[in-house]
Amino acid sequence: MSQDSTKAMIAEVFNDIANGIKSGQFKKKVRIGLTILGSEHGIEEMVKAAELAKSKYGDFDIVLIGPKVEADFEIVEVETAEEGHKKMTAMLESGELDGCVTQHFDFPIGVSTVGKVTTPGKGRDMIIATTTGTTSTNRVEGMVMNAISGISVAKANGIKNPRVGILNLDGARQVERILKEVQDNGYNFEFTQSLRADGGAVMRGNDLLAGTPDVMICDSLTGNLLVKIFSSFTTGGNYETVGAGYGPGIGENYDKLVNIVSRASGAPLIAEALRYCATCAENKVLDIARDEFKKANKAGLKEVIEKTTKKAAKAEVVEEVKMPAKKVVTYSIAGIDILELENACKALWKEDIYSESGMGCTGPIVLVADEDADKAIEILKKAEYMA
Repeated sequence: MSQDSTKAMIAEVFNDIANGIKSGQFKKKVRIGLTILGSEHGIEEMVKAAELAKSKYGDFDIVLIGPKVEADFEIVEVETAEEGHKKMTAMLESGELDGCVTQHFDFPIGVSTVGKVTTPGKGRDMIIATTTGTTSTNRVEGMVMNAISGISVAKANGIKNPRVGILNLDGARQVERILKEVQDNGYNFEFTQSLRADGGAVMRGNDLLAGTPDVMICDSLTGNLLVKIFSSFTTGGNYETVGAGYGPGIGENYDKLVNIVSRASGAPLIAEALRYCATCAENKVLDIARDEFKKANKAGLKEVIEKTTKKAAKAEVVEEVKMPAKKVVTYSIAGIDILELENACKALWKEDIYSESGMGCTGPIVLVADEDADKAIEILKKAEYMA
């Protein structure tokens, strides 16, 4: 650390003490790093973001990591983006920083970022879990774990009882069944209801625009796309302005607070990302996440995931099942995951109920004759193709 940086840090400490004595409520400001190399908009844009955050909020300290620039901030000098990441990591591990905002950081498997966007329909903040990284190589398991991460970040941002929705993607119904079972076992959280007339915890595009849930569950690739669209749909895509970026990396036992922004992110978004990171640091989001995963595991999270994924793996084995005689099928059964649709039909064929797969406006459906409906639903629930 340079002599100027040391002096700046000492000055900040004395300012904090003076302000604490004056107010009678001494509270040490969190220190949030910002790596300023690597942006597609240049170093000046990153410095502008720090200045914007400081003028708008001012209740946390910002440390710039990059080349020496003319700015009223503590600066830790590095020459490359890679060196910046190494320095950032070392400062987080030593406690010199409470969190950091950066671009293009590689998280280990098991950690993914929880973004925050402002939805255009009603101007609500909505947490998207998750947006970069990979919580699990199994899609369904990953989305379930993302739910716990999203709930953790929501709580760190002042939402005491976050309402959770699951984006209508491949695997969504399996995710819903797992989360409902864990909820029934004692893990306390609340599902939201779609704003569409038929409701339910599985969210549609309308719910994305309106920000129906506090926490929207999806896979990281979809979440990444959503953040990009929400943050830059008014600018043509090359300059992200709205929301707070891709968020902190959260995992069951991850121990460093690193918030991600894109190399296309502009100063207004990065300023909000700094505020987002500071709030997560102040409220100990990583401790909250450890606690939430502990509670979910106590409610059988891992066992329920294993049971569901084993069932899905078993279903991949091709099994010859004789199809019953055809009937006119007009009764539609919703709530089946698209990944299990054909196997659900075969489960009914085994019981001599003719069925066909289809796609309704809300997602996959199984079609049966009206007179077979009740029995078919019973069979599908027993076989755990429906919640």
